[in-house]
Amino acid sequence: MGRAFNWLIPHPFLTLLLAVVWTLLQNQISAGMVVFGIILGVLIPWGTSIWWPDTPKGFRLGKMVTYSVMVLWDIIIANIQVAWIVLTVPNSKLKPAWIVVPLELRQPEAITVLAGTITLTPGTVSADLSDGGHSLLVHVLHTDDADAVRDEIMTRYQSRLKEIFL
Repeated sequence: MGRAFNWLIPHPFLTLLLAVVWTLLQNQISAGMVVFGIILGVLIPWGTSIWWPDTPKGFRLGKMVTYSVMVLWDIIIANIQVAWIVLTVPNSKLKPAWIVVPLELRQPEAITVLAGTITLTPGTVSADLSDGGHSLLVHVLHTDDADAVRDEIMTRYQSRLKEIFL
């Protein structure tokens, strides 16, 4: 059963996520859309599984839920901060910066979540991953202390992702 299940649903979390997102994107929730979301949730990971290096070895769903809530809160706060910067800081006074964030994460899924988190948070963008996957290049809209931004990304996001992806 286990091997057949892994063949049919190689990434159960992605399957569930795709099914839920598909259902939520509809104007109304119906049994047909839920079933179609499940079908998409099975077919997309199955059809793309040959390009995935490995399934994650360990994953803590509870910690991921907590992480997601924290990221949503950070997105709200960053929206307010970026709006304030846009409204009050003249272009000539902006202090953008390129920051290299050393990565302690090694799983591609964890690195992808970190890069996505940075990009989803207004005011920051993940621009590049080093060839060896040991650092992430991040652009910041405005900062007085690039080292503090790097340290915050490492402690607030990367350290939590290390606990989520075992």
